[in-house]
Amino acid sequence: MVPHLVTALTGPINELEQRILESMPAIERWFRLEWMEHTPPFYSSVDVRNAGYKLAPVDTNLFPGGFNNLTPQMLPLAVQAAMAAIEKICPEAKNLLLIPEKHTRNKFYLMNLQRLVQIFGQAGLNVRLGTLDEAITEPTQLDLPDGTQLTLEPLLRTKRRLGLKNFDPCTILLNNDLSAGVPAVLEGLYEQYLLPPLHAGWTIRRKTNHFHAYEEVAKKFAKLLGMDPWLINPMYTHCGEVNWQDGTGLDCVQTQVDALLAKIRRKHKEYGIAEKPFVVVKANNGTYGMGIMTVRDAKELDEVSRRTRNKMDVVKDGQTVTEVIIQEGVPTYERMHDAVAEPVVYMIDRYVVGGFYRIHADRGVDENLNTPGSSFVPLAFADSHHLPRPGDKPGASAPNRFYMYGVIGRLAMLAAAYELEATDPDAEVYE
Repeated sequence: MVPHLVTALTGPINELEQRILESMPAIERWFRLEWMEHTPPFYSSVDVRNAGYKLAPVDTNLFPGGFNNLTPQMLPLAVQAAMAAIEKICPEAKNLLLIPEKHTRNKFYLMNLQRLVQIFGQAGLNVRLGTLDEAITEPTQLDLPDGTQLTLEPLLRTKRRLGLKNFDPCTILLNNDLSAGVPAVLEGLYEQYLLPPLHAGWTIRRKTNHFHAYEEVAKKFAKLLGMDPWLINPMYTHCGEVNWQDGTGLDCVQTQVDALLAKIRRKHKEYGIAEKPFVVVKANNGTYGMGIMTVRDAKELDEVSRRTRNKMDVVKDGQTVTEVIIQEGVPTYERMHDAVAEPVVYMIDRYVVGGFYRIHADRGVDENLNTPGSSFVPLAFADSHHLPRPGDKPGASAPNRFYMYGVIGRLAMLAAAYELEATDPDAEVYE
């Protein structure tokens, strides 16, 4: 099952689909060569928006929390990818310590943890959960919706290693995005593999760095296919010193919004797109769909309501927003049962392992669908995203659509690899 595109089925995206399918051998070889030079993030998920005239990633998560939304049919791929990833890092690995988010009472998130335990268990590892929550001082069982249980255990730190009672792991997998900062217990580990690295967390990571890297990747890819990189790349700008409560720096946001809207208008004119452009202003770090607003006219920022200021001022774990990225808005024109839908692509190592649609009946085409408390309905990709069907009519074939999403997801993952290399505090600098 594939959501239908509301836009005409003969737009630039169908030309892009056609071009991607025709270039498949060249694309796969290009990715293979890139992965010889760059290390993919351990796992990632990418939110993609399909506007019919443009297909682009709008967010890349390096601590994905929705593995429970992948169908059982996708599990063999995930297990194989997990095996490949572990083999590269620590072939003799026996024990894996999984460190979750602190807010582990959310039942969907708990099911995600259970799925990760299942994937890495089937990849040949003993998996146990160690929590950063200092209130947990002994093994604690959490009940899951399907009647099973997960056990959270307190972490034990020695001088150079981190583990649990009677459990010494070779590898530590973070499923916690470090929005609240880097806990001391994770620092100075020299004998264990910490995945992803600490600088992938939101304490250090910035969306502007990611989209700067993505721009570079999109240009290379577009050159390979002989196309305009704008078709797959959301333009962006940013403001560095913003205080939403006292209004400092909002003049910068207004100026940059105005400039970016003008650039989008020029592109729309070039492609004959009648769409009214919009931008999305969001916190430069952080996740969970927090600290995000849609702006269609810079004048809207003249009077920002108290409620909007409060929403924009604080993100996950109470962190204050001082930097924003202003991103070209990419509407999603995919629909499932009259609800707005956007694809989310999941990857382990350099492999697409599955995906699903985030669906929201109460949101518009230009709004953020990843909203706290939203009733998003995950709809699994029904067909393989690895085996497109050349020759099928563009826009009508689910496998071809999913392959295209997989390509965009991998471009964003490659950008994350560039980004992590550029921000690695331990990287050797060559003069």
